[in-house]
Order: sequence, then C-alpha cells, then structure tokens
Amino acid sequence: MDWTRVLSQAAGELIAPTTAAYALAAIGLNVHFGFTGLLNMGQAGFMLLGAYGFAIATIQGASFWLALLIAALCGAAFALVLGIPTLKLRGDYLAIVTISAAEIIRMLGRSTIFDDYTGGSSGLTGNSFKDGFQSLSFLPEGSTTIGPWTYVNNGSDSWWLRVVSWSVVLLAVLFVWLLTRSPWGRVLKGIREDEDAVRALGKNVFGYKMQALVTGGVFGALAGVLYVLPRAVQPDSMGRTMTFWVWTVLLLGGAATVFGPVAGSMIFFALYMLVRSGMRAAIPEAAMSSTQVEQFGGMLVGIVLMALVIFRPQGIFGNKKELAFDGH
Repeated sequence: MDWTRVLSQAAGELIAPTTAAYALAAIGLNVHFGFTGLLNMGQAGFMLLGAYGFAIATIQGASFWLALLIAALCGAAFALVLGIPTLKLRGDYLAIVTISAAEIIRMLGRSTIFDDYTGGSSGLTGNSFKDGFQSLSFLPEGSTTIGPWTYVNNGSDSWWLRVVSWSVVLLAVLFVWLLTRSPWGRVLKGIREDEDAVRALGKNVFGYKMQALVTGGVFGALAGVLYVLPRAVQPDSMGRTMTFWVWTVLLLGGAATVFGPVAGSMIFFALYMLVRSGMRAAIPEAAMSSTQVEQFGGMLVGIVLMALVIFRPQGIFGNKKELAFDGH
C-alpha cells in the first residue's frame, strides 16, 4: 500500500486547476447566496454557458481575450434572462428557475440541433480551443518541481494553467473583499437580512439583486472557462452534480465569508481525493471496483453536505450570527 502516493495525489488537489475553477464558481455563488440571499441552484448552467462561449468563440477565430469577454457576457446575459421574471418574487422561485434553466442549457448543448457548434453529446475537444491560451505562456518548456508537486510548465495539466487559474481566483477574492466593504456590499447584506427595510429606505432592491446576480453569474461563467481548459467541453459533466458540489464547497468553507469558498474548495477536493485514493489502495479490487469507489465517494459528499446543513450551516470559517443556510 503506497500511502506516499496517496498523500501526494491529495496534496496535488490543493492547487489543481479544477479546484481553482470550483473556488471561483463558489465565489460567484457566495455573491448570490452569502451576501444577497439569492438561492441560485443552477451555477453549473453559468459555467457551461461560459465554457461554450469561450470555446465556440475561439473555434470561430476569436482571440483569447475576446473569447474570454464573450464568456463573461454569456454569464451576464443568462443572469438577466433568469432575473427579470423572478427577482421580484420569493427566493424559492429563483431556485426553481435556475435549476431548470441549467438543465435546459445542458440538454440544448447535447442536442443535435446545435451539433455543428457544440459537438452534441460528444462536446468540444480541448485541442480545438486551447491554443490561444497556451500561446500566452511565458514559461519555458520542460517540467518544474516545487515542494511535493511536479508538473510540466506548459500544457493541459501544467504550471502555466495553475498560475493563471489561481491568479484569477485571487483577483476575484480581492474584488469581493472590496465589494463587501463598499456601500454597495452593505446594501446587499441589508437585502439578505430584510429587503423590506432596505426598500423602505428608498433603495431599488430589484436593481441591487440583479447586479448581484449578474456579478456572480460572470464569476460562474469564468469558472466554466477555467474548468474546461484542462479538458474538453462535455455538457454532461457540467450538470446538477456540479452545482451540488459548488454548494458543498461554499457551505464547507462558509457562506458570507471572503476566503471561505477558496478554503472550502481546497479542503473538499483534497479530502475527496484522499478518500478515493485511500480506498483504492486499501480495498482489494475483488471487494470494491473502481466504479464502486467513485459511487461511494459521491455518497460521502452527500453525507458531508447533509451534516453541514444540519450541524454547522455557517461552515468551517463562517459566523453563525451573520448567516445560516436558511439565510437568517
């Protein structure tokens, strides 16, 4: 049993591009739920739209920066479409609309109607949209070892991708930190606590909610770009399970905190890899297959989320006095 290899794989998840993508998606969800009280249950829809916007624009000949802008605009447009008919209603309606809309996007993505653009259920291969991003790298060819981590400098699973991914996450953290200390951020928290009181002060509650939905949606769309850069765009890999995991990351770290989504993502994926790798190493294949290990890992994620909501709704780093899962 090679526990050194198991621990090395778990440590690798701490700085993995996928971990950074989930952290950024959770930061966006934190703007929605943690600071504004909006129940967005379709963050995967924002991520899938951003991934499609970036990949399709790149394939059609757009530069990296233009494709990134298109991805962000896709997230903003999706937020407007969802928010206009629902934000004046109770938060429950937003939850229903977002989870339904995310599934519609996934089904449209895998539909043969748009096969020429989305690739249908097969998706878009990574080689068709990564060249623009890879060409921006200033790192030399070869591989580099830093601590327990050894990766190639350039490529789909590289230091270059990690540097860019975590730089984006740090910029997002700084942006949210500044927002929460601004008058705009204080109004959002006021809406989360008692929107009637904020409305009585003359504030346009609908407008503030829409701004928060768009801001978090843009973060979600950019997270989708980070998520597909190490792999392909596969609509079925960005469905309800992805939203479920983003919520787990957010609640684990702590909603309404600045660093909670980042810490939650790192802790979640490191522990998840530790459990899966440890089970593969400790349990014989005859007793439990690799597929069963994956399924058991998914069950553990569900149990962890249930335990968090029941016993520590404010998460590891959250403040129970400020926010619980029900937004009160």
